[in-house]
Amino acid sequence: MKRILSLSAIITLTAVIVGCSSGVKLNDVPVENRAPVATAPGGTGDASGVTGRDVAPVLIGATDPSLAGPTGAARVIYFDYDSFAIKPEAQSTVEAHARFLSANKARKLVIEGSTDERGGREYNLALGQKRAEAVRRALGLLGATDAQVEAVSFGEEKPAATGMDEDSYAKNRRAEFNYR
Repeated sequence: MKRILSLSAIITLTAVIVGCSSGVKLNDVPVENRAPVATAPGGTGDASGVTGRDVAPVLIGATDPSLAGPTGAARVIYFDYDSFAIKPEAQSTVEAHARFLSANKARKLVIEGSTDERGGREYNLALGQKRAEAVRRALGLLGATDAQVEAVSFGEEKPAATGMDEDSYAKNRRAEFNYR
């Protein structure tokens, strides 16, 4: 009886496997090459499929100095260990960016707060946010609008320096000004 059950199980399994097979031969399917064809600049087509147009590249900040932010102002300010107070030596940088934003109401700024690697991930994200918010509030007090300035934190995730010494740590405790 066991032998008959085993034999019937094998026959059933074989029938299922044969019934599930496909008659499509995968090796016989034609393959069509749809890779884009690049042409030389000034040609009649490009990889995007646009033809017959002369399109100039857009260079943000390369041709218009006002797109880069205030001339001569630093793009980074630094903070003391475990602090989000803006240092007195950074005040002129904050004032220059505030003047620029007041004069250019259409410009937008993202302040990116960062920390060194000491401390937990959540703590560093919170400290980076406090640094960015402190700069955002200072800019607001000096004439920039809330709609122009956004504060974000990267915590320890975007280090400026990778060393494990005090100089590297000091370079990572910062807020960066990035215009959009």
